[in-house]
Amino acid sequence: MTNAANTTKATGADGTRWVRTARYASLLGCAILAGIAVTVLVLELAFRRLTGPEYVRVRQAEFAFLTWYIGVVTVLTLVAVAALVRHAHRAHGPALRPAAVALALLLLALAISLAVNGPINVEQTGWHAQAPPADWARIRDRWQIAHAVRTAAILAALGFLSTAVLE
Repeated sequence: MTNAANTTKATGADGTRWVRTARYASLLGCAILAGIAVTVLVLELAFRRLTGPEYVRVRQAEFAFLTWYIGVVTVLTLVAVAALVRHAHRAHGPALRPAAVALALLLLALAISLAVNGPINVEQTGWHAQAPPADWARIRDRWQIAHAVRTAAILAALGFLSTAVLE
């Protein structure tokens, strides 16, 4: 076998291991984000039955564990999807369009997080559980609506990304 044949065999049909890694990492990361988003969406629907003090306690308990984890997964996923888009662009491959749409949708979800959900999360960390603000339910509703839109964007990104990875 020639060196070129050995290299292709060792690195896969794409010619590089990093492309294969980017495909798996982007798909896995987006699937994790989608799973978290859907789980939080379902939980938030259940949280609508809570009183103000109960809601504040639950939300503040979430922040310590979910915030850093979601941040790390989001950054790693965006890097992997961007690498996939870059490779598809350079290869002029059919995966470019679905990968680019997936990246745009993930960036939209991030923008929603930074513009709406994140600031509300920061605000809620300062709330006193025994005396939430008078408009806590309105703020909760705004957070939940933004999260529903963010979840739809992440799920759509997962669909486009699945198409891109299978191309």
